[in-house]
Amino acid sequence: MLEAYVHNQLKDLLKASSCPWPHNLTLSRLVARSLRCRDHSFVQLEVGSNDFWWLGLLIPLCLQPKDVVLVLSPLLHRHLLQVELPKLSKKGLNLSYSVGSKPPSNQKVWLLDHLGLIKAFQEGALQSKHLIVPEAEVFIDSLREALALVITSEDWEQLRRSQPSLDKNLMQIHHRLSRRLFAHASRVDAHVKMDGTEIVALRNLFGRFCFLPSPWSELLNFQTEEWASWAELDHKSLNWLWHLKPLEPLHSLMGLLTDQSFLLLAGTGQNSLLLSQLDSVDCHLDIKVTLGAHTLQGPISLFVPHKQPLPNTACFAGHLLDQSRRLILGIRGLTILLLDDEQLRLQLTAELAAEFGTRVAHEKTTPATNGVVCCRWSWWLEHKDSMQLPEQLIVAILPFATVEDPLIAARVQALKRNGRDWFRELLLPEALSRLPQAVAPLRVTQGRIAILDGRLRARSWGMQFYRALEPWIALQRLLPN
Repeated sequence: MLEAYVHNQLKDLLKASSCPWPHNLTLSRLVARSLRCRDHSFVQLEVGSNDFWWLGLLIPLCLQPKDVVLVLSPLLHRHLLQVELPKLSKKGLNLSYSVGSKPPSNQKVWLLDHLGLIKAFQEGALQSKHLIVPEAEVFIDSLREALALVITSEDWEQLRRSQPSLDKNLMQIHHRLSRRLFAHASRVDAHVKMDGTEIVALRNLFGRFCFLPSPWSELLNFQTEEWASWAELDHKSLNWLWHLKPLEPLHSLMGLLTDQSFLLLAGTGQNSLLLSQLDSVDCHLDIKVTLGAHTLQGPISLFVPHKQPLPNTACFAGHLLDQSRRLILGIRGLTILLLDDEQLRLQLTAELAAEFGTRVAHEKTTPATNGVVCCRWSWWLEHKDSMQLPEQLIVAILPFATVEDPLIAARVQALKRNGRDWFRELLLPEALSRLPQAVAPLRVTQGRIAILDGRLRARSWGMQFYRALEPWIALQRLLPN
């Protein structure tokens, strides 16, 4: 049996090397079972697994690479080729793999990014393949980004050249759109929602033509109610970019997961949104397993002051400044201050820089050892693995997505149309999944996290954030290190 053979092979390897994660043997058997049974499996890796899970994943693939597609982000792809495969080679093991748009003809693991996965699915090249997807917690977002379209001024010009007989009509549509978008902009360089009338007008204009250049051919085939559409304005040049993203990528790729067997590996314990998205396309899981947290890592310290104001109150900005000063004073290492509100973040950065000087930076990847980096949540999640480990995280406002984002607004409207609870089905699960990812580096340094958002104590759902941060120890007052 494959599971037993993989278990013995990995057990011998672990005897000769040290790995602080105690679940690789269990993971290797789960991966081997998934390769043998070809079912729908979901493995949830709790906080603390870091990159230690690679060995448990790769050993079964070395022994059984046939008809396997490994879906990796560019970052994970580089890590696999530059770090994990050389490690395997030193242990006398080699992974047979293939990179490219065509499926390998022999027994090799097919490495694909998310765009490559979509193209392979659309071309029917995934039949009889078994998908393995690490970082499943961002799988849907990655598919959405891969499907996204951006239409530029150059694309409009290309369309005019391809259909010279309709040049005048195209110019009229573009000028009408431009006037309307800039007239409805609430601020300079705003993002303005676009409805489906633009696509309908173009579809009516080109209804009798068979061929259009990309991305117009894709655009005119859209179901407009299933896509978010908005314009990104540039007031200096008076140009604009047309952005389009699917609300639910699995609906646009119906059959991607239901027609293939798969194994999803999620690196966070907060996956309710992902599971609900699987349910929405009738993708039922045969196996769902949670591997325990890293027992060798101690709890982080959590500081949540009592009687904090809510983010929508007039005194909140002053509260952030006062508390941030106190938190920064006693810390000798790196502090990360997380705040998505751009105006408030820039104001707070300037005020802290007036107090602490060049220690304070805005979204800088190479700060001073005792630096303070003020940044967006998305920026920190993108760069945290390439920066020095922080000693402290200051959460100014909990990571709820704003409905000012056109994509979020469109997803909220879609849920409202169906009479669903858009806060508890979308905004809350997304925020809960972001928090453990952002805090993960503190698990290594056993640092401190401070949450200055008064809603944590004032709202009933605040307890879910406390649970998402476990394990932690409460700090009742601040003491210098």
